[in-house]
Amino acid sequence: MTTTTSDSGSSTDSENPGPEYEGGAGPRKGRAPRWLTSFGLQIIAGLVLGVVVGLIARTLGGTADDPNWLTATVTTIGGSYVSLLTAAVVPLVFTAVVSSIANLKQVSNAARLAVQTLIWFAITAFIAVLLGIAIGLIAQPGAHAGVAKSSEALPSHVGSWWAFLTGLIPSNVFGLSASTQVAGTGAATTATTAVSFNVLQVIVISAAIGIAALLVGKKAEPFLKLTSSVLAIIQKILWWIIRLAPIGTLALIAKAVATYGWDALGSLGVFVVSIYVGLVIILFVVYPVIVRANGLSVKQYYSGAWPAIQLGFVSRSSMGTMPLTERVTERNLGVPREYASFAVPLGATTKMDGCAALYPALASIFVAQFYGIHLNLGQYLLIIVVAVVGSAATAGTTGATVMLTLTLSTLGLPLAGVGLLLAIDPIIDMGRTAINVAGQALVPTVVAKRNGILNLDLYDARRRGEPFDDSDVDGDADRELEAAAA
Repeated sequence: MTTTTSDSGSSTDSENPGPEYEGGAGPRKGRAPRWLTSFGLQIIAGLVLGVVVGLIARTLGGTADDPNWLTATVTTIGGSYVSLLTAAVVPLVFTAVVSSIANLKQVSNAARLAVQTLIWFAITAFIAVLLGIAIGLIAQPGAHAGVAKSSEALPSHVGSWWAFLTGLIPSNVFGLSASTQVAGTGAATTATTAVSFNVLQVIVISAAIGIAALLVGKKAEPFLKLTSSVLAIIQKILWWIIRLAPIGTLALIAKAVATYGWDALGSLGVFVVSIYVGLVIILFVVYPVIVRANGLSVKQYYSGAWPAIQLGFVSRSSMGTMPLTERVTERNLGVPREYASFAVPLGATTKMDGCAALYPALASIFVAQFYGIHLNLGQYLLIIVVAVVGSAATAGTTGATVMLTLTLSTLGLPLAGVGLLLAIDPIIDMGRTAINVAGQALVPTVVAKRNGILNLDLYDARRRGEPFDDSDVDGDADRELEAAAA
């Protein structure tokens, strides 16, 4: 029921006698040094090189409409990498959810696990929003914003409670939608159609199919076996994509530095610093306290979840990072696959302590201070309510910006205030997403521990292998671990 990882030299895996270990005794002779093969070190190298390349690209000049060749190159590479991650999300969610629901028949307390997962989502969101309010009242970021109101711009998407309710209903069996933009006039008219997916709808569709397959019984067994086989294939492909993460990291960071530099931090610097102070407190104070309060090692949690946190920081996509988040939750943190494959996809759409709790709370206070609007106790309570129960209203949309518009509209604050923060959104979005991913790995781990289903031997094992490998997609690694223990 639990899984383990493979081998190699990352700081993100457990003691699994995989292909690069002979009887689990140690690495083979002739292997490349650990500093060269470590996935975590490769990500760090990508971050550093990305900053250097970005600064070089910024010195070459160019504009947003006409970027220089280096900026255009890193933009294309970074965008392509995120597209690869995103392309795998729908088949992964579908096969993982269907398979996990089919496997839930092996778990006697499935309903209790689901309820406790949602409760812990709410608990951590509550803590994050309180922290956002406290920092906003102390730092007064809106009072220090040296930007003119003429710089306002209306957001392109506005969150609403109806958007959440209607978003639950699939418009088609694939949960896909298409939007077309027309540019130009006459003979020069061009139309561009973009296809997107609503992850919340995909989860609803997958859950319905998985439940139906359980009820059908024996006749559905061929379908479930096919789904499990497809899941194994997708995991193999995702391993190839994840191995490209250092290159994607370099390109994404270089693009951010080249496009925004540090100029955007100037007039809104207090707000940016306030956001990152809050994010650091959540990641290195709040989460460790929760981990420790549940009798788990803080060091082991971070060593296990860190690969996904890093990838979330550079990709700025909880959904794009979800495959790696699920893998490290299973293999490094010891959460049973049957539960992790349900909790992590759900968390990737609704568990957003950075985007849907801390950020909208702090940003709402910023907007109120900027416009000279005094918030009363009732409005602060509304911020808390919206943050705790409203993050699902942004699932499958544009995340933090939509969540902020939902909060502002609930409070009656000017929606145009969102435009003040759009210029710096990419800078703070990296930190927000990292916190989201950390929480999405934390909650399943805590719930599994509290229900006595966490593999503590796997959780406490030394991290040795790659964070995302395919060696156990058919359960072989579980048998290897049992054999090694024997």
